[in-house]
Order: sequence, then structure tokens, then C-alpha cells
Amino acid sequence: MQIVMYIAVTIATFLVMECITWLTHKYVMHGFLWYLHADHHEPKYPHVFEKNDAFFVIFAIPSIALFYFGVHPELNVLFFIGLGILCYGIAYFLVHDVLIHQRFKWFKNVKNKYLIGLRKAHKVHHKHLDKEDGECFGMLFVPKKYHKTYKK
Repeated sequence: MQIVMYIAVTIATFLVMECITWLTHKYVMHGFLWYLHADHHEPKYPHVFEKNDAFFVIFAIPSIALFYFGVHPELNVLFFIGLGILCYGIAYFLVHDVLIHQRFKWFKNVKNKYLIGLRKAHKVHHKHLDKEDGECFGMLFVPKKYHKTYKK
């Protein structure tokens, strides 16, 4: 029965991470840490890495700590919270860096309505080049209107 709880905690953490990401994106990245995020809003950023990539490290630190404390002195729920954060980080990387920004050319010809909606919402977010007046701060769950505009 404990395995069911661990799976539920991992899934719940993954879902909560979308809320944390939205809040962090809106109030931290577009707030007091804008200097790390600003280069991400530059059109055709010329470098392989951006200062914005520091946020991957910032989000990884709690996950790594939770993995550590989740196995000491024995396996416990903290490990699975860390796992949920890691899974979200992988999903974020695949959606944001691979699918949307095409930093890696793995998914170039996507026809999925949901994925195209994510790409469209993020494009709307990036039309704002400064930290004010942003919209669509989420990553995996965006308003339905972006999914409805795709026609096959």
C-alpha cells in the first residue's frame, strides 16, 4: 500500500510544480530575478546557453536535497517529492527547450493539438520583450483558447 502512496505523492508533486512554476515565472523571473531571465526574451538569442538556464540549477537544488533526505536514514516520502520535481523538470525541458524553442531539433513536425497549443501560448508570452505585461506563465497547462485555434 505504501507504493501507491509514493506514486500518488510523485504525481501530486508533478502537478503542484506547474503551479509553482507559474508563480515563479510571473513573480520571480519577471520580478526580482529578471536579470537572469531577460536574455530568454531576446529574439534569436545567439548563444548556446542563456543566463535563464540558471533556473534549471535553482529548481534542481531542492530536488537533489529531497533525494538525499529521502533515503537517509531510510527511504521515505521526501524521495518521491524530489522525484516529482525531477519528472517535472524533465517534462519542462522537453516542452520548453526542445518542443517550443527548438534548442534541440528532436520534435520539428509536431501535429498534436495540445502541443501546438503549448507552443502558441508560449509564443504569446514571448511577444512581450520586457518584464511587464506578460501573459501565459504556465508551461504544461495553458488556457484552452490556445488549443482551439489549431486547424488540421
